[in-house]
Amino acid sequence: MGSLPFEKGIDLCEAFFIEHGRPMLERGFAGSANKIAAGLVGDGSECYGFDDELSRDHDWGPGFCLWIRRSDREELLEPLSMAYRGLPRVFSGLGPRRESLYGQGRVGVFCIEDFYQGFTGLDFLPQTLDQWLAIPENSLAAATNGRVFCDFLGEFTGWRKKYLAFYPEDVRKKKLASRAMTIGQSGQYNFLRSVKRGDFVAAAYAQTKFSADVASMVHLLARRYTPFYKWMKKSLLSLGGLGLLAAQKLEAMIIENNWTKKGQFIESVCGDLVEELLSQGLTSISSDFLADHGPAIQETISDPDLAARNVWVG
Repeated sequence: MGSLPFEKGIDLCEAFFIEHGRPMLERGFAGSANKIAAGLVGDGSECYGFDDELSRDHDWGPGFCLWIRRSDREELLEPLSMAYRGLPRVFSGLGPRRESLYGQGRVGVFCIEDFYQGFTGLDFLPQTLDQWLAIPENSLAAATNGRVFCDFLGEFTGWRKKYLAFYPEDVRKKKLASRAMTIGQSGQYNFLRSVKRGDFVAAAYAQTKFSADVASMVHLLARRYTPFYKWMKKSLLSLGGLGLLAAQKLEAMIIENNWTKKGQFIESVCGDLVEELLSQGLTSISSDFLADHGPAIQETISDPDLAARNVWVG
């Protein structure tokens, strides 16, 4: 993509907004500018900045999101949608966007409440620990990625800041406790046992489960939401430090053909995780087996109901 006028899709979309979207709003919606936010957030590699040459074959190209409040829907939804549909479909020689079967509705006009509800299941900000727990990490990653181009009212940005502040600490700890259990079980316990049994289907699943849960734990430790599995490695690399180390070791483990050496990578990754858990004061025990740390992490949860729940679930 180095020869393209824009290296990343989100830069293309922001330039498209500046040249065509903003003038559209100034011409037709000058009196409502303080009710409209614009940007690019949601599903799609370009929203994460992870897009590459392969990304251009679907759901990629000039476009952006416009967000309004539900209370302004009757006034603005249809006129804004009509004006948006009238924008050029090609910009700087790129486009039009080629929508895939399941890629519809990623750009255009949205009510703020409906936009966030599409990812979180809630048309309001979470109020309870259980509401936070029910929202998948990858959904929160999609709801908070990308870039806001303008937001004079600040309501969309207000929702965004609340979610970017991350899970309440007790929820983070509950999830970390659960990940400690499943990482220890799938990687340190069941992976090589499955190999010894000659059950390579189970071994392959254990390796995949281990990798996904390690990615989740590393993101939780960094207070970042884990994205859709296709972008886990890129997201780990973007974290630096423990994220970079985990991404390198997980990839080395996966491409390694020797089962014993795979097990050694697993133990090395778990050692790194235990070290970070200790550094953050989330556990105080010295065990090398990550599952031993699950109950220790859960004991630090301040909410008594959450602390009393099944340590495996989170």
